[in-house]
Amino acid sequence: MNVYLILLFCIMVTILAFLYIIHKKIPKSQIKTLFVIILFLLLDLCLFVFLGGILSEPLSIPTIYFDYFSYIGACFIPVVVYFISLVFDNTKLEFKVRYLLLFIIPVLSLLILWTNDYHHLFYEKYSIYLNDSIKGAFMPVYLIYTYALFGISLLKLLYSSIRNAGFFSKQSILFLVGTILPIAINLLGTFSIIPMTIYVTPISFAFGILFYALAIFKFDFLKVTPIALQRIVDRISDGYLVVDEKNIIIDFNKTFLKMFNTNENYIRNQNFLELIDKHKLFETDFSNVKACIEKAITSEDTFLFEKKLESQEKYFHIEINSIRNKDTYLGTLILFKDTTQHMQDMQTIQNNQNMLMERERLASLGQLIGGIAHNLKTPIMSIAGAAEGLTDLATEYEKSVGDPEVTVEDHHEIAHDMKDWIEKIRSYTEYMSDVITAVKGQAVTMSDEQAVSFTLDELVKRVNILMRHELKNALVDLNIQMKAEPDTILKGNINSLVQVINNMISNAIQAYNGKPGNEINLILEPSGKNIIISVQDFANGLPDSVKAKLFKEMITTKGKNGTGLGLFMSYSTIRAHFNGNVTFETEKGKGTIFHISLPV
Repeated sequence: MNVYLILLFCIMVTILAFLYIIHKKIPKSQIKTLFVIILFLLLDLCLFVFLGGILSEPLSIPTIYFDYFSYIGACFIPVVVYFISLVFDNTKLEFKVRYLLLFIIPVLSLLILWTNDYHHLFYEKYSIYLNDSIKGAFMPVYLIYTYALFGISLLKLLYSSIRNAGFFSKQSILFLVGTILPIAINLLGTFSIIPMTIYVTPISFAFGILFYALAIFKFDFLKVTPIALQRIVDRISDGYLVVDEKNIIIDFNKTFLKMFNTNENYIRNQNFLELIDKHKLFETDFSNVKACIEKAITSEDTFLFEKKLESQEKYFHIEINSIRNKDTYLGTLILFKDTTQHMQDMQTIQNNQNMLMERERLASLGQLIGGIAHNLKTPIMSIAGAAEGLTDLATEYEKSVGDPEVTVEDHHEIAHDMKDWIEKIRSYTEYMSDVITAVKGQAVTMSDEQAVSFTLDELVKRVNILMRHELKNALVDLNIQMKAEPDTILKGNINSLVQVINNMISNAIQAYNGKPGNEINLILEPSGKNIIISVQDFANGLPDSVKAKLFKEMITTKGKNGTGLGLFMSYSTIRAHFNGNVTFETEKGKGTIFHISLPV
């Protein structure tokens, strides 16, 4: 008997310590309040059983009178446990009138117990030894209600915990043991299966509450309600898994199940790495993902991957992080973000951009073809004229053969005229060769990124050849101001740079809206370690709506006649392929100047 009393005393001290820790450490919440109430009820149960054990005999007070007070805890503990299960499942409990019905049996049990001397409905015969007690007619009602409420509470707690962390999680096991232990012990004593005293009930309840306390303090259940957290993560758009150090899946959300069209029974407590190998939804190379899951146990780095599941035509962004509490490894978090729609949108944008680029390229080719027709027509006609002149000279020379009147000087004169015509043909063919070379360079695909060295003189020569026709048709003069050394060497794709400059000159021509007699300046000048190539017009300048968006998106001032791709792609080309920059200055009514800065 003394052992039971000492144990009860130790339990009461432990309960008071728990109450102090909870008051100081745990933030206010419904589940905290309920847990404090259940500790006070348990303290009441232990205290009056303890007092009955030490005071009943010395004071000659029947032990049942102490039970009148200890049963306050015994009657209401099941009700509070049931409320804890409701809060744990729903995060926050809203009071409902029907909850008052739960108190009817406990209150009625206390009233019948307190008046037991008059009707003996609770006990016909009372003894501290449960085998010797004779239960009254109301006792089965009390017992059935108590154990039924405990059973319902246990099922709700287990369901909520299993749904959150799995059947074999530490949380679920603690709830299971903490509820079954006192119920089982009391059932054994109640039905006289093993001999027990009334001291066993508060002790068994105390140990049951101890398991609850371990779950609460060990896993912070009073700080963050798991079901509330689970409901939040079930609603996020990213799927996730949590695996332990053995790669066993211990947690996941509904989004993950929907992503891979699977169910929780299939993956719960499964080895994730083995699941990757055998699950048909993971038909892709996950070897690097497996390696990083292993590394995450000892690393705090974040590992990122992009994966495509061929079987479902789905794209995923996968992120792997370790979960740590200070330096203690708790698990590995694997996030799955479905990027399928994003990839499809990017592909659509890419296709549209390719179409716009092709349209722009074809428009440029149209201009090139027009320039070819014009630039080659004149030298071809000149060559034809030169050939006619050579024919006449050849005929004249043939007739002079054997003519005594034709002197040596005459032969030299004919030869001199023929050389003149040949020289003209040579210059025309060189010009045609330059035109063809320039056109060939500009007609290559935009994917041609061959980098070569070229001089400013070569650059200007190509620009002049290719833009001559468009400038002549618009009656606009191009003033080339070479302020840098003509033999200054630049490195890159000369064809791309020519296209950028030509695009800016074309924009400058169009800025005059067809008005003849204007001019455009093409200025090449050194600036430190850079060469600045500027294209300047003297038109109306750019509107404010265009200035803010220039180079940031495809914007045009040409309405239906423009795509806005020219300057957008020009800026991208200079930045990406020449490591340069494009800036501009504009003033309303005075014109615009674009500056291309290129490192030498």
